Amino acid sequence: MTSDDFRAAAHTAADLAADHLAGLAAGPVWQPMDDAARRTLLDAPLPAAGRPLDELLASVGRDVLPYPMGNGHPRFFGWVNSAPAPAGVLATLAAAAMNPSSAGGDHADVHLERAVVRWIAELVGFPHPPGGGLLTSGTSMATIVCLSAARNRAARDAGWDVREDGLAGMPPLVGYVTGETHSCVRKAAELLGLGSKHLRVVATGPDGRLDPAELRAAIARDRAAGLLPFLVVASAGTVGTGAVDAFDPLADLCAEERLWLHVDGAYGAFGVLDPEIAHRYAGLARADSLALDPHKWLGVPVDCGCALVRDPAELRAAFSLVPSYLRDEAAGELGWFSEYGTEQTRPFRALKVWATIAHRGRDGLAADIARTTALARRLGELITADPELELLAEVQTSIVAFRLRPSGPTGDEALDALNRELPAAVQRRGLAFLTGARLDGREILRACLLNPATTEEDLAVLLAEVKAAGAEHTG
Repeated sequence: MTSDDFRAAAHTAADLAADHLAGLAAGPVWQPMDDAARRTLLDAPLPAAGRPLDELLASVGRDVLPYPMGNGHPRFFGWVNSAPAPAGVLATLAAAAMNPSSAGGDHADVHLERAVVRWIAELVGFPHPPGGGLLTSGTSMATIVCLSAARNRAARDAGWDVREDGLAGMPPLVGYVTGETHSCVRKAAELLGLGSKHLRVVATGPDGRLDPAELRAAIARDRAAGLLPFLVVASAGTVGTGAVDAFDPLADLCAEERLWLHVDGAYGAFGVLDPEIAHRYAGLARADSLALDPHKWLGVPVDCGCALVRDPAELRAAFSLVPSYLRDEAAGELGWFSEYGTEQTRPFRALKVWATIAHRGRDGLAADIARTTALARRLGELITADPELELLAEVQTSIVAFRLRPSGPTGDEALDALNRELPAAVQRRGLAFLTGARLDGREILRACLLNPATTEEDLAVLLAEVKAAGAEHTG
């Protein structure tokens, strides 16, 4: 392939991407793929001979781009998936053109990752000693990284070398979560050999926050039973309601009990940039570790998570392994990123983070986040004012938990059945997209606002679609 061939194809690819992004708002948020389109992708034969780039790009434009997940649309309120930041989209191409392994060495991606990890820590006000974090595929992997460090510290305190001896024969380590803690924490506990039965679900108060008194009582019970409490997982924005835990009292208790305080900030930690809700994050900087996702509220193209730790030595103690063929005498005091996590070959994630943050700046990111939280509060007001809708939790960040409650007699079982069916019904209609969950034993609707292009008119469309889908279901 000549450089001219590549240049022409790259221009075509840029046009495809630009046209796709420009046309999103005018089309449906999401539509099911028809059978023929689905089979085109599922049954694609392994090619024996290569195809020209212009043919491949034509296939992308015809068979892939017309069928998006929907998260680029301003009326996508589902899960916690953002629209891609344009600067991050462009940087992704340049990063792929370099195609390094960001494990270590003296090349641009390694130094840029150290810079953007520091930027992320500065954005959320978390302490950042050199080496105190790294980029990951997402918060699921960042959680594994952080909990590994917590596990190893607790084992060391108990006189145990978990890397050499494993966990067999050691008293069980116990962690504390709430019913709204993200499932990635349980997965990490299972993967790290802790066992999900040793994750205690602690009650929350009426505000959805982890209750320190209940936590203290649970710790005391486990210590009396000969177990080893070691971890508390707090949330900087739960997936169900966006609730933010009170960090200061939890940090006080963890310091007293020698427990590792980990904060799941995957979605919500960047909410601290909004002056209206920044007070909710008081004490976040006192955590031992924080996992968060630039690919959520910041809009960095997937995938990009980040693990931040107060003590870099704990990460290195959990992961560092340098075989002879990877020795680098010029690596310096910090060594390689591969000594701080599970990945050896690591993609160049830093460039799209750098571009996204540099393009908007701290002030621009803060304005984007403040706009979505303000819209979420407005959505809460609209729901409260509508007799057929019920707001189920205080709007703390940019997630709104509610349900449809039609007029007339309706039992709890029927309401649950109705609200369980509504998300899929709304999605199929194509004008808005939201998802559901269970909260306090009830089926709920949840709208997550991450896109600063969303308007108040889009909120009105969402609620109208919920009510129209409900009328179809009950009529």
